[in-house]
Amino acid sequence: MDVQDIKNRFGIIGGSPLLNRAIDIARQVAPTDMSVLITGESGSGKEVFSHIIHQMSARKHGTFIAVNCGAIPEGTIDSELFGHEKGSFTGAHEARKGYFEVANGGTIFLDEVAELPLGTQARLLRILESGEYLRVGSSKVQKTDVRIIAATNVDVYNRVKNGKFREDLYYRLNTVPLRIPALHERKEDIYLLFRKFSADFSDKYRSPGIQLEPDAIQVLSNYSWPGNVRQLKNIAEQICVLEKDRNVTAAALMNYIPNENGANLPMAINGNQNKEDFTERDILYKVLFDMKKDMVDLKKLVAEIIQSGGNTAHIMEDNPHYINQLYQEIDRPKYEPQALTINKPAPNTPMEYNYAHEAEEVEESLSLVDKESDLIKKALKKHKGKRKFAAQELGISERTLYRKIKELNLN
Repeated sequence: MDVQDIKNRFGIIGGSPLLNRAIDIARQVAPTDMSVLITGESGSGKEVFSHIIHQMSARKHGTFIAVNCGAIPEGTIDSELFGHEKGSFTGAHEARKGYFEVANGGTIFLDEVAELPLGTQARLLRILESGEYLRVGSSKVQKTDVRIIAATNVDVYNRVKNGKFREDLYYRLNTVPLRIPALHERKEDIYLLFRKFSADFSDKYRSPGIQLEPDAIQVLSNYSWPGNVRQLKNIAEQICVLEKDRNVTAAALMNYIPNENGANLPMAINGNQNKEDFTERDILYKVLFDMKKDMVDLKKLVAEIIQSGGNTAHIMEDNPHYINQLYQEIDRPKYEPQALTINKPAPNTPMEYNYAHEAEEVEESLSLVDKESDLIKKALKKHKGKRKFAAQELGISERTLYRKIKELNLN
């Protein structure tokens, strides 16, 4: 079966060299049992290629299961893939077969494989190497003969470098890499696809056919199509249903195509922002460092007040932000408000200054253990050693407070 026959059988439209190359690779690898990693942008048609490989293989009469790894919660992904025994976890009222057991002798398509947790990745690697796996809650080794086709729309190798994907699993899955071209790389196919989709929807909704004016065809071809074929299909359906004039001009078409200048984005994009999202640890570090900086600035401010003998007028003019912050720290509702009293010396009275109490910059500890110990001590002191009320103040149980006192060796 040649490339054109495959297009006809699976309803693939287009004559782009990149598309033809991808179909040819799928055709050649299909008769083997090699693992295939399909990469490409979201909506580019990766699942269609998984069907091509399965239907043209010796396993075509076996079971084909498509699994969206990103849509299954981390706590249940192992049970879904490998099955579980009765009573292995809460809610496991009976034993259940996993996808690898059901698809024995067939093919499993793992879409968004890069979203798998690291523990699940290790179990998947064992299946690829030996065909063995364990049900959740069982110690009995199970065997399966399944071909794995994986797909992702992210740079898996970049996730390998960041420690989010196992390198050994990446090379086992990537035995044959298959890249699906994005729609903006197949500009010559865009109008052909639109004509096919619009004709299908006109038949479906029994409406007159859609014709694009030359300027509309130009707009269609020059758009970047971030949603790829899926987005083009959606827009074709909208036009067939909503557009009254069946000869669509560029101006009419622009009503259905999102503005690429960023006006339709839900939030501003910072050009200097890294592609990887901030982790919770990154955010926590940033908050802690900001707190440390503010505390150092406040200590400097207090030192200036002491050195000036309580004359804060010029300091407040230069540092209004930190003065306000100081009062906010004092007036927090969680603690009893304290008055900030500065004793000014009497006129013409020489001020005695005790250099032994001069403010000194101290590097603040960021240890969570130290912070926890300090809070417990303050709560116990506030409630005169009554642990019941101290525990309520800290928002923990009295039993937990006893354990913390013992762990931190607090008297």
